[in-house]
Amino acid sequence: MPYPHFLETHTDLKDGTSVFVRPLRPEDAQMVQNFVRNMSDQSRYNRFMSSIKQLSQNVLVRFTQLDYDREMALVMIKQNQDTEDEILAIARYTTDPDMEVCEFAISVSDQWQGHGIGMIMMNLLFDAARHQGLHTMRGEILTANTGMQKLTRKLGFTIRKDPEDGSVCLVEKPLLAAAESTSATTAG
Repeated sequence: MPYPHFLETHTDLKDGTSVFVRPLRPEDAQMVQNFVRNMSDQSRYNRFMSSIKQLSQNVLVRFTQLDYDREMALVMIKQNQDTEDEILAIARYTTDPDMEVCEFAISVSDQWQGHGIGMIMMNLLFDAARHQGLHTMRGEILTANTGMQKLTRKLGFTIRKDPEDGSVCLVEKPLLAAAESTSATTAG
């Protein structure tokens, strides 16, 4: 699938800051690495469930060279006139082999948390996943990550403890609207 230009959008944050959201591209690798390096230790641990300081070259390539048919990563960028553009958030999903379910992950820059970015990014990620025909979005969240649990609850995810690992919550959300799932059921 070619680069999905239709997913590009400009929006404003709650405080009026103008941002640009678009699919991640391979040439964003250095910006992504800087984003990860600048995250607090706690934020990196919440996102990667390990105490990494930066992404290895292999992971960085895998994260930035996307097969848009099977995965999507959206970046929120604050375009700066005098300095380099800055990534404020990255939200991504990867599809399961059945091409019906995807697993998401999201990171918001520490200094930009509390600006409504998580809600914006997740709603845009839902739209991208629906456009791909995906039915369900899932994720794993550390039980200590109460902020992410609160966000997913607001977004309509169901949350339950992982029966095999008490330190992790499993979250899941159907992506089809009620009207779509009703028509799909009656059409089948």
